[in-house]
Amino acid sequence: MKRLSIIGMAILVSSLVACNQASAGGSFNQQARLDNLEKDFKQVKEEFEIIKYALDKRGISLEQARAEMEADNKVWDIPDEDSPIFGNSKNPKLTIVEFTEFQCPYCSRIAPAMQELNKKYPNDIKFVYKHFPLSFHSNAKAAAASSIAAQKQGKFWEYRYALAPHSRELSDSIYIAVAKEVGLNIEQFKKDMVLDSAMNARIDKDFQLGVKVGVQGTPNFYINGKRQDRFSPDLVEKLLKETK
Repeated sequence: MKRLSIIGMAILVSSLVACNQASAGGSFNQQARLDNLEKDFKQVKEEFEIIKYALDKRGISLEQARAEMEADNKVWDIPDEDSPIFGNSKNPKLTIVEFTEFQCPYCSRIAPAMQELNKKYPNDIKFVYKHFPLSFHSNAKAAAASSIAAQKQGKFWEYRYALAPHSRELSDSIYIAVAKEVGLNIEQFKKDMVLDSAMNARIDKDFQLGVKVGVQGTPNFYINGKRQDRFSPDLVEKLLKETK
């Protein structure tokens, strides 16, 4: 019994030493974690001050920046309705909605890139065109009406890309010339392109939808419902790769 007691004491002492060592190690690890947290906090604080400085230079508050971020991250449900559609309309990997117009020079410049995407990814992407004629472009709405007239004959996309280079010279004569170029029935085209109340309502419907989802100019692109301020063909390529 005495021998057992001695052995028991030995085990107890060993256990206490082990506990003390573990406790010391735990304190050390805890201090290391606190040091790392303090370092991280200092870095975050420094980065916050930089961000705040940048926002002040832009003349916006943190609240405004937060609103911008929420708008950029929002995923919108944008209905097709009677908009022209090209590509895979059933199960696309990407849906690209373009709010645009024909008098905008930037829209004209990006049109060839959009046409190339149409040709390259008809099975992977659904392209949707929305009219967003800016008020200070006096010919934009009439040009939109002419494209809707082409859509009625099933040749919107051909007409859209043929008209794009003429952003600086839009007129009825240009619309008719482009309509002939893509093989439209000209007499029907002339009737359908009239900018009457029904046509104005059709174009304004797209415009109001654009306002609702936060369009801030032309062209504005939405990929799978999310606004893309820095849209490019490279971005589309990247997103397509990520869906595989």
